Formats: sequence, C-alpha cells, structure tokens
Amino acid sequence: MNANNKKKIPNQTKDFYPSRGSNTAQLIQRQEPTLYAANTGNCPIDYQLAQQYDQQGFLILEDVFTEKEVHYFQQELECMRNDEHRKVAEETITESGSGDIRSIFNVHENNALFKKLACDIRLAGLAQYLLDDGIYIHQSRVNYKPEFRGKEFYWHSDFETWHVEDGMPRMRALSMSITLTENYEHNGPLMLIPNSHKDYAVCEGDTPTEHYKSSLKKQEYGVPSDASLHQLLEKGGKIVTATGKPGSVIIFDCNVMHGSNSNITPYPRSNVFFVYNAVSNRVTEPFSNNPPRPEYICARKHIQAIDPQIVQFAPD
Repeated sequence: MNANNKKKIPNQTKDFYPSRGSNTAQLIQRQEPTLYAANTGNCPIDYQLAQQYDQQGFLILEDVFTEKEVHYFQQELECMRNDEHRKVAEETITESGSGDIRSIFNVHENNALFKKLACDIRLAGLAQYLLDDGIYIHQSRVNYKPEFRGKEFYWHSDFETWHVEDGMPRMRALSMSITLTENYEHNGPLMLIPNSHKDYAVCEGDTPTEHYKSSLKKQEYGVPSDASLHQLLEKGGKIVTATGKPGSVIIFDCNVMHGSNSNITPYPRSNVFFVYNAVSNRVTEPFSNNPPRPEYICARKHIQAIDPQIVQFAPD
C-alpha cells in the first residue's frame, strides 16, 4: 500500500498538546517537569548546572570531549560527507539550491563510531539522570552548515513536531549537540529563548503529507506565530546564542524554542546531534492525520534502551 494512501490509525493516547489542524495559535502551559531527577546526590554534573537546565531549558557544557576525540569525530564527519553513496541515500538531506549536505540521519544505527558516542556516559549518563528513566535514541544526525551557503532554520519547538508528526506523548525528551567546529556569533550557531520550554506554542495549519521531505530543508508548518514568539521573548527576556569551541555539548529540553541563522561566512559549522527520549515516553501514533515519518527520522520499531558506558574512541 502506498504510504500516501495508508489508512490513518487513530491515536488512542490522550492529546495533551493539540496543535495544527483547526487549532488557533496560542501558548499553553507545560504540564511536565523539565528536570525529572529527584536525587541530587548522584547528579553527574554540578547540581547547580542541572538546576540551570531546569530553569532556562538548556545548558552549554564546555570541554566535554578532548581535542583528540574531536579530531577523531571530525575525520569521520569528512569521510561521511565525501561518501558518494551517502550523498544519494534516503537518510541524507541536502541544501536547497546548492545541493550541499545539510544533515545525515540515523547515525547511531548506520555509523559504528557515532553509535558508540550515543552510549558515552558523558552524554547518555547525563540524559538518563535528567530524564530519570531508561533512555533510547529517538533521532540522531550529523549536521553540516557549509560556509557561505548554509541555510537558516526558523524558530520552532522540536516537541511540537515530534508530538504532531511522530506521536511523542509527553515532554520527557532532550537533545544533545556535540560541537565539532567553532561556533561563532556569525556562522549560524544555535539560538535559544530562555524559559520558552515552560510554554507550548500551538501552531496553525494542516500538515501536508510527507511533510518531512520539505521541512528538513525548510520548515513552514509547525512554526510558531509572530505573536507567540513575541510573548516567549518577553518572558525569556533575551535570545542566547550558543557559541563555543569544538568539544562542547549543548543540552536543550525538547520544548525550548530555538532556531539558527544562515551561514554566509567562510567558517563552516558542524555537529553531532542525539535526541534522548525516556523509554516510558516512546512514540505512539502521530497526533495528526498523516502516517508516521520514516524510521530513520523517528525510532519506532527499532528501540533499544541505552546502557551508558565509558567509551574509548581514539588511542593515546
């Protein structure tokens, strides 16, 4: 049966965060905590940093990975970028116009190095603590923002998309971005609105069939209204730009409002990106009238709980 004609299976899970369709743009209050852990004694980072993540919705940790490890990851990134088979693979998203690689998805499954990285205790151990549950990878990818022509990504909440298009029930997931190049103010780094994770921005419009084919290049549905963005900025007070050197890790809650500008500089920006979801929060049917997105974008069938490990990447 063609995916476009696939009969929609009604989602039997209550929709706590309706969006798109006949819904009107507005902000509704978040119903779940951000920091799920109650035990302060076994926090893998300074507990004040965990509280900062709880309060503002994100956290930037510097020097998580060594220069040797970063170099090892960078080499793998270049090998993937130059692999002719990967350039035409379904999991590879290219930039509109230039054809440059924008993202390669499902790297925790199709790349041995990044599969190990997803289980690294510095990442997975912290995610497990913050979510206070067993965890698995909901989505993974490497992102390239090429010099001169790397395109922007408009303001959005990941959870809104994961909820509507993937069927993620509640806000018990987070993202970790491992920076592999210098993140300057001017080469299109991640921008975040503090405290925006405390409100859910309901979006307007019907989601087109196979929306992911265009949204991964340029998102036009599942984006907040101008009025909602103004409200979130008034509450957050500012926009924070996630700058930093290679080897840093940007951790942000699934519902924090974020985006990035285009890169018109000669300085490319790249990162490895893992989404950790709580096992208890695994996806159901999408909260929309469309069939599920492909497995390489949303883990649905191939879910394996992660056992955080101390990983050796490069020989001394």
